[in-house]
Amino acid sequence: MIIDELIKKIKETGNPSVIGIDTAPEYLPNYEKVKDDPRALAESTIEFNARIIDKIKRIVPAVKVQIAYYEACGLLGMTVFSETLKFAKNSGLLVIADAKRNDIGATAKQYAQAFSQGDFDSDFLTVNGYLGSDGIKPFLGKDDKGIFALVKTSNPSGGELQDLRLDNGLVVYEQMAKLVSNWGADCIGEYGYSNVGAVVGATYPEQARQLRLLMPHTFFLVPGYGAQGGGAKGAVAGFDANGGGGIVNSSRGIICAYKQDKYKGMDYATAAYNASVDMREDLMGALIK
Repeated sequence: MIIDELIKKIKETGNPSVIGIDTAPEYLPNYEKVKDDPRALAESTIEFNARIIDKIKRIVPAVKVQIAYYEACGLLGMTVFSETLKFAKNSGLLVIADAKRNDIGATAKQYAQAFSQGDFDSDFLTVNGYLGSDGIKPFLGKDDKGIFALVKTSNPSGGELQDLRLDNGLVVYEQMAKLVSNWGADCIGEYGYSNVGAVVGATYPEQARQLRLLMPHTFFLVPGYGAQGGGAKGAVAGFDANGGGGIVNSSRGIICAYKQDKYKGMDYATAAYNASVDMREDLMGALIK
């Protein structure tokens, strides 16, 4: 099961964090020099991503690559997305493609194929389950592939839909949690977690604790730490009693660390490495307490 591989990597590195390689053009140190040359911009982005991945590959278990940053740059951007996924996998990291895909069954099948082989091959894919089971089933059934379905997101307006109460007494995110748990019931690995995980934001720790009780076999991908305002205690609120069951994402806080006063004077890859170490210590400190 791919979830077992992720848990093993977390144990090996002692680090329940995933680094978001979500590189907007303006994050590049040489952006002003290359911004008007699409090919030079693409080449600089590949180099930027590769240097960061190479620097952090021994201290983090996985990277998450958000497709939107690459789609925005057109065909060359999608080449950068593909090359980044491949470089990370070849570096021994597990890869989460953050694309939040979903549609009706036939189209979902195409999305599932796109991210399970070829240019965009990934270990995990984020999906949106709000079209129901027929939009999720095409992503299931492979032991070496997993998904993270949106359940309780970290953005401030998520509650406009996710917190609405249904006729059965549950709120929408609780109902989604039940669905996600059911979707993953047939693919539980040796550590007791399923290949079907859930996205549960760090900015809602009380809901995360509640969801852990509702979803004891569901692994959490936790956005919202750092730049989005979530702290370490909130980020690990949904972890299990043994300090496992989740992985916390940070993107800008790592890849743009070289812009922070704390890492002033470091090159961007070294700053990313040090910020990753600091994040690990922050999360582990919150788990111990």
